[in-house]
Amino acid sequence: MEYNLTDAQTVKKLLSRQGFTFSKGLGQNFITDPAVCPRMAALCGAAKNDGVLEIGPGAGVLTVELAKIAKKVVSVELDARLLPVLAQTLEEHRNVEVLCQDVLKTDLNALLKEHFADCGRVYVCANLPYYITSPVLMYLLESGCPFAGITVMVQKEAAERLCAEVGSRDSGAITVAVRYRSEPELLFEVKNTSFTPPPKVDSYVIRLTPRTEPPVRITDEAFFFRTVRAAFSQRRKTAANGLSSGLGIAKDKIFAALEQMGLPQTTRAETLTLGQFAELSELLRTSG
Repeated sequence: MEYNLTDAQTVKKLLSRQGFTFSKGLGQNFITDPAVCPRMAALCGAAKNDGVLEIGPGAGVLTVELAKIAKKVVSVELDARLLPVLAQTLEEHRNVEVLCQDVLKTDLNALLKEHFADCGRVYVCANLPYYITSPVLMYLLESGCPFAGITVMVQKEAAERLCAEVGSRDSGAITVAVRYRSEPELLFEVKNTSFTPPPKVDSYVIRLTPRTEPPVRITDEAFFFRTVRAAFSQRRKTAANGLSSGLGIAKDKIFAALEQMGLPQTTRAETLTLGQFAELSELLRTSG
Protein backbone atom coordinates (compact mmCIF):
# COMPACT_ATOMS: atom_id res chain seq x y z
CA MET A 1 0.00 0.00 0.00
CA GLU A 2 1.31 3.43 -0.95
CA TYR A 3 0.86 6.16 1.65
CA ASN A 4 0.64 9.88 0.92
CA LEU A 5 3.44 10.91 3.24
CA THR A 6 3.15 14.58 2.34
CA ASP A 7 -0.37 14.70 3.77
CA ALA A 8 -0.13 15.83 7.38
CA GLN A 9 -3.25 13.93 8.48
CA THR A 10 -2.04 10.68 6.91
CA VAL A 11 1.31 11.01 8.68
CA LYS A 12 -0.34 11.81 12.00
CA LYS A 13 -2.62 8.77 11.73
CA LEU A 14 0.29 6.50 10.91
CA LEU A 15 2.25 7.80 13.86
CA SER A 16 -0.65 7.71 16.30
CA ARG A 17 -1.36 4.05 15.50
CA GLN A 18 2.10 3.27 16.82
CA GLY A 19 1.70 5.54 19.83
CA PHE A 20 4.36 7.85 18.43
CA THR A 21 4.79 11.41 19.72
CA PHE A 22 7.26 13.94 18.36
CA SER A 23 10.49 14.40 20.25
CA LYS A 24 11.84 17.94 20.49
CA GLY A 25 15.10 16.48 21.81
CA LEU A 26 15.59 14.54 18.58
CA GLY A 27 14.64 17.49 16.39
CA GLN A 28 11.78 15.62 14.71
CA ASN A 29 9.95 17.67 12.06
CA PHE A 30 8.52 15.70 9.15
CA ILE A 31 8.32 17.13 5.62
CA THR A 32 4.81 17.52 4.24
CA ASP A 33 5.49 19.74 1.23
CA PRO A 34 5.11 17.42 -1.81
CA ALA A 35 7.67 19.34 -3.88
CA VAL A 36 10.62 19.15 -1.50
CA CYS A 37 11.69 15.49 -1.38
CA PRO A 38 11.43 14.73 -5.12
CA ARG A 39 13.61 17.78 -5.73
CA MET A 40 16.13 16.73 -3.08
CA ALA A 41 16.33 13.22 -4.54
CA ALA A 42 16.78 14.55 -8.07
CA LEU A 43 19.57 16.90 -7.00
CA CYS A 44 21.49 14.41 -4.85
CA GLY A 45 23.16 12.98 -7.95
CA ALA A 46 22.40 9.28 -7.50
CA ALA A 47 21.52 7.13 -10.54
CA LYS A 48 19.98 3.67 -10.93
CA ASN A 49 23.22 1.81 -10.19
CA ASP A 50 24.17 3.91 -7.15
CA GLY A 51 23.55 3.64 -3.43
CA VAL A 52 22.24 6.29 -1.05
CA LEU A 53 22.85 6.57 2.69
CA GLU A 54 20.04 8.44 4.44
CA ILE A 55 20.23 9.69 8.02
CA GLY A 56 17.04 10.19 10.01
CA PRO A 57 14.31 8.97 7.61
CA GLY A 58 11.43 10.05 9.85
CA ALA A 59 8.26 8.59 8.34
CA GLY A 60 10.06 7.77 5.09
CA VAL A 61 8.93 10.60 2.82
CA LEU A 62 12.43 11.27 1.42
CA THR A 63 13.30 7.57 1.56
CA VAL A 64 10.52 6.71 -0.89
CA GLU A 65 11.81 9.26 -3.41
CA LEU A 66 15.37 8.01 -3.07
CA ALA A 67 14.22 4.42 -3.57
CA LYS A 68 12.77 5.43 -6.94
CA ILE A 69 16.11 6.63 -8.32
CA ALA A 70 18.79 4.52 -6.62
CA LYS A 71 19.74 0.86 -6.66
CA LYS A 72 19.77 0.70 -2.87
CA VAL A 73 18.93 3.00 0.03
CA VAL A 74 20.17 2.42 3.58
CA SER A 75 18.43 4.60 6.16
CA VAL A 76 19.97 5.01 9.59
CA GLU A 77 17.37 5.86 12.25
CA LEU A 78 18.17 6.42 15.92
CA ASP A 79 14.57 6.39 17.21
CA ALA A 80 13.36 2.78 17.49
CA ARG A 81 9.77 4.02 17.83
CA LEU A 82 9.80 4.82 14.11
CA LEU A 83 10.71 1.30 12.97
CA PRO A 84 7.10 -0.02 12.83
CA VAL A 85 6.06 3.17 11.01
CA LEU A 86 8.82 2.73 8.43
CA ALA A 87 7.93 -0.95 8.05
CA GLN A 88 4.53 0.21 6.78
CA THR A 89 5.55 3.19 4.67
CA LEU A 90 8.46 1.40 2.99
CA GLU A 91 6.82 -2.00 2.62
CA GLU A 92 6.69 -1.85 -1.19
CA HIS A 93 10.26 -0.62 -1.62
CA ARG A 94 12.42 -3.72 -1.55
CA ASN A 95 15.62 -1.79 -2.20
CA VAL A 96 15.46 -0.01 1.17
CA GLU A 97 17.07 -1.21 4.40
CA VAL A 98 16.56 0.52 7.75
CA LEU A 99 19.24 0.31 10.43
CA CYS A 100 18.33 1.34 13.97
CA GLN A 101 21.53 2.90 15.26
CA ASP A 102 23.33 6.15 15.99
CA VAL A 103 25.12 7.33 12.85
CA LEU A 104 27.76 9.05 15.00
CA LYS A 105 28.65 5.65 16.50
CA THR A 106 28.59 3.82 13.17
CA ASP A 107 31.68 2.62 11.34
CA LEU A 108 30.79 4.19 8.01
CA ASN A 109 33.51 2.45 6.03
CA ALA A 110 32.29 -0.94 7.30
CA LEU A 111 28.69 0.05 6.52
CA LEU A 112 29.59 0.92 2.93
CA LYS A 113 31.46 -2.36 2.43
CA GLU A 114 28.64 -4.43 3.90
CA HIS A 115 25.60 -2.73 2.38
CA PHE A 116 26.76 -1.04 -0.84
CA ALA A 117 29.25 -3.55 -2.25
CA ASP A 118 27.16 -4.08 -5.39
CA CYS A 119 26.53 -0.37 -6.01
CA GLY A 120 28.45 2.08 -8.15
CA ARG A 121 28.89 5.36 -6.34
CA VAL A 122 27.48 6.09 -2.89
CA TYR A 123 25.75 9.35 -1.99
CA VAL A 124 24.36 10.79 1.22
CA CYS A 125 20.94 12.45 1.19
CA ALA A 126 19.18 13.42 4.40
CA ASN A 127 16.92 15.81 6.25
CA LEU A 128 19.24 16.29 9.23
CA PRO A 129 17.93 17.13 12.70
CA TYR A 130 19.16 20.65 13.46
CA TYR A 131 20.87 19.73 16.72
CA ILE A 132 23.37 17.35 15.09
CA THR A 133 23.99 19.09 11.76
CA SER A 134 27.64 20.01 12.29
CA PRO A 135 28.70 16.81 14.10
CA VAL A 136 27.12 14.61 11.41
CA LEU A 137 28.56 16.56 8.48
CA MET A 138 32.06 16.55 9.94
CA TYR A 139 31.74 12.84 10.80
CA LEU A 140 30.83 12.14 7.17
CA LEU A 141 33.60 14.32 5.75
CA GLU A 142 36.28 13.01 8.13
CA SER A 143 35.28 9.35 7.72
CA GLY A 144 37.43 8.81 4.67
CA CYS A 145 34.47 7.23 2.89
CA PRO A 146 34.36 7.82 -0.87
CA PHE A 147 31.01 9.60 -0.88
CA ALA A 148 30.28 11.08 -4.30
CA GLY A 149 28.13 13.81 -2.80
CA ILE A 150 26.37 14.83 0.43
CA THR A 151 22.99 16.54 -0.01
CA VAL A 152 21.28 17.58 3.21
CA MET A 153 18.59 19.87 4.51
CA VAL A 154 19.71 22.02 7.43
CA GLN A 155 18.61 25.14 9.27
CA LYS A 156 18.95 28.19 7.02
CA GLU A 157 21.42 29.97 9.30
CA ALA A 158 23.58 26.85 9.46
CA ALA A 159 23.44 26.50 5.66
CA GLU A 160 24.64 30.06 5.19
CA ARG A 161 27.59 29.48 7.51
CA LEU A 162 28.46 26.09 6.03
CA CYS A 163 28.43 27.44 2.48
CA ALA A 164 29.99 30.85 3.18
CA GLU A 165 33.28 31.85 1.62
CA VAL A 166 36.18 31.58 4.05
CA GLY A 167 37.14 35.17 4.82
CA SER A 168 33.56 36.49 4.72
CA ARG A 169 31.49 37.82 7.62
CA ASP A 170 29.37 34.63 7.82
CA SER A 171 32.38 32.32 8.05
CA GLY A 172 33.33 30.37 11.15
CA ALA A 173 35.48 27.42 12.17
CA ILE A 174 32.96 25.01 10.62
CA THR A 175 33.15 26.99 7.34
CA VAL A 176 36.90 26.43 7.16
CA ALA A 177 36.56 22.72 7.97
CA VAL A 178 33.85 22.20 5.34
CA ARG A 179 35.75 24.14 2.64
CA TYR A 180 38.93 22.23 3.42
CA ARG A 181 37.23 18.89 2.85
CA SER A 182 34.53 19.69 0.27
CA GLU A 183 33.02 22.13 -2.17
CA PRO A 184 29.72 23.36 -0.68
CA GLU A 185 26.79 24.96 -2.49
CA LEU A 186 23.33 26.22 -1.61
CA LEU A 187 20.60 24.46 -3.62
CA PHE A 188 17.17 25.74 -2.54
CA GLU A 189 15.26 27.18 0.41
CA VAL A 190 12.53 25.31 2.30
CA LYS A 191 10.02 27.31 4.35
CA ASN A 192 9.10 26.22 7.88
CA THR A 193 5.50 25.66 6.72
CA SER A 194 6.78 22.65 4.75
CA PHE A 195 7.00 20.61 7.97
CA THR A 196 4.81 18.94 10.60
CA PRO A 197 5.15 20.21 13.25
CA PRO A 198 6.55 23.44 11.75
CA PRO A 199 9.92 24.51 13.21
CA LYS A 200 10.50 28.14 14.13
CA VAL A 201 13.00 28.74 11.32
CA ASP A 202 13.33 28.11 7.59
CA SER A 203 15.70 25.54 6.11
CA TYR A 204 17.98 25.17 3.12
CA VAL A 205 19.06 22.19 1.07
CA ILE A 206 22.80 22.21 0.47
CA ARG A 207 25.24 19.92 -1.31
CA LEU A 208 28.81 19.14 -0.29
CA THR A 209 31.05 17.54 -2.90
CA PRO A 210 33.97 15.89 -1.05
CA ARG A 211 37.42 16.83 -2.33
CA THR A 212 39.92 14.20 -3.39
CA GLU A 213 42.74 16.52 -2.27
CA PRO A 214 42.69 19.50 0.15
CA PRO A 215 42.89 22.93 -1.57
CA VAL A 216 45.85 23.99 0.60
CA ARG A 217 48.97 22.19 1.78
CA ILE A 218 49.13 21.46 5.49
CA THR A 219 52.05 19.87 7.35
CA ASP A 220 50.12 19.16 10.54
CA GLU A 221 46.37 18.88 9.95
CA ALA A 222 45.53 18.55 13.65
CA PHE A 223 47.42 21.76 14.47
CA PHE A 224 45.80 23.53 11.52
CA PHE A 225 42.32 22.84 12.90
CA ARG A 226 43.42 23.76 16.44
CA THR A 227 44.57 27.09 14.99
CA VAL A 228 41.26 27.66 13.22
CA ARG A 229 39.18 26.82 16.29
CA ALA A 230 41.34 29.03 18.51
CA ALA A 231 41.15 31.97 16.11
CA PHE A 232 37.34 31.84 16.10
CA SER A 233 37.00 31.14 19.83
CA GLN A 234 36.61 34.85 20.70
CA ARG A 235 34.68 36.26 17.74
CA ARG A 236 34.26 39.72 19.27
CA LYS A 237 38.01 40.08 19.72
CA THR A 238 40.98 39.87 17.40
CA ALA A 239 42.29 36.56 16.13
CA ALA A 240 45.44 37.07 18.20
CA ASN A 241 43.45 36.96 21.44
CA GLY A 242 41.86 33.65 20.61
CA LEU A 243 45.09 32.17 19.23
CA SER A 244 47.10 33.14 22.29
CA SER A 245 44.51 31.71 24.66
CA GLY A 246 43.64 28.62 22.63
CA LEU A 247 47.16 27.62 21.58
CA GLY A 248 49.12 28.88 24.56
CA ILE A 249 51.39 30.95 22.33
CA ALA A 250 52.66 34.38 23.39
CA LYS A 251 51.03 37.28 21.57
CA ASP A 252 54.35 38.68 20.39
CA LYS A 253 54.95 35.49 18.39
CA ILE A 254 51.44 35.70 16.93
CA PHE A 255 51.98 39.36 16.03
CA ALA A 256 55.28 38.42 14.38
CA ALA A 257 53.55 35.76 12.29
CA LEU A 258 50.81 38.19 11.24
CA GLU A 259 53.40 40.81 10.34
CA GLN A 260 55.30 38.25 8.24
CA MET A 261 52.05 37.66 6.35
CA GLY A 262 51.52 41.39 5.86
CA LEU A 263 48.51 41.47 8.19
CA PRO A 264 47.79 43.92 11.05
CA GLN A 265 47.70 42.88 14.69
CA THR A 266 43.98 43.70 14.74
CA THR A 267 43.13 41.00 12.17
CA ARG A 268 39.93 39.12 12.95
CA ALA A 269 39.41 35.42 12.22
CA GLU A 270 36.48 35.96 9.86
CA THR A 271 38.68 38.03 7.51
CA LEU A 272 41.26 35.28 6.98
CA THR A 273 41.12 33.17 3.81
CA LEU A 274 41.75 29.43 3.73
CA GLY A 275 45.23 30.03 2.34
CA GLN A 276 46.00 32.53 5.09
CA PHE A 277 44.85 30.12 7.78
CA ALA A 278 47.16 27.50 6.28
CA GLU A 279 50.10 29.92 6.22
CA LEU A 280 49.38 31.17 9.74
CA SER A 281 49.20 27.65 11.19
CA GLU A 282 52.54 26.79 9.56
CA LEU A 283 54.21 29.88 11.00
CA LEU A 284 52.79 29.32 14.49
CA ARG A 285 53.64 25.61 14.43
CA THR A 286 57.31 26.42 13.91
CA SER A 287 57.42 29.58 16.05
CA GLY A 288 58.97 27.65 18.91
